[in-house]
Amino acid sequence: IALGIEPENMKGGVFEIFNFTKSVNEVIHKTSISNLDFIPSRIDEFINEERLNRLAENKMMLRYVLRGLIFNYDYILIDCPPYLRGLTTCALLAADSAILPMLAESFSLIAVKRMIEHVEWIKRQGNSLLVIEGILLNMYEPRTKISGLIVEELNKEHQTLIFKTFIPKNTALAEAIYKKTPAILYDASAKGSVAFLQLAEEIIQRSNHGSTYN
Repeated sequence: IALGIEPENMKGGVFEIFNFTKSVNEVIHKTSISNLDFIPSRIDEFINEERLNRLAENKMMLRYVLRGLIFNYDYILIDCPPYLRGLTTCALLAADSAILPMLAESFSLIAVKRMIEHVEWIKRQGNSLLVIEGILLNMYEPRTKISGLIVEELNKEHQTLIFKTFIPKNTALAEAIYKKTPAILYDASAKGSVAFLQLAEEIIQRSNHGSTYN
């Protein structure tokens, strides 16, 4: 929806792939941006969401599906739900690396620790090459005391994993979603847009220099 595609115009997605009713190529949607395609989740009803969770018990499905696409794209990004079971586990079994986004708050510190442990479990379960790309601070507010405390704690525990780029809390990002256009096209000079460009550059540099972390 944030890319301007309404649900009624979607021709299928992850649910149809896992349900064997459509192939991955049938559910790839083009956008107005020439180098950006996407596959939606497209969960219309609660019963289908529950069914997808059961279908996701076939943990290697996404890995096999994406294997046929890796030569068509420079990057494939998998946006995961905020829990570890089901599709998140499928995504990690299919991925080369994982970005761990977090807010500058205490509960997020606990969640990141659990996520790192889950990545280690995934490596033992069948994706030994999976690495942590980095920990990403999102909706960051530099002037608040809690943000400084969280950064200090992260540096103590995971200094080598933290991205240098922090994504600030920025109204332009929310406005871009409302306008159904990528932030960089909505307002390239906004702090949020600039931060995401810096993050992209940092990821590319890490990839080129093989500097992701086990």
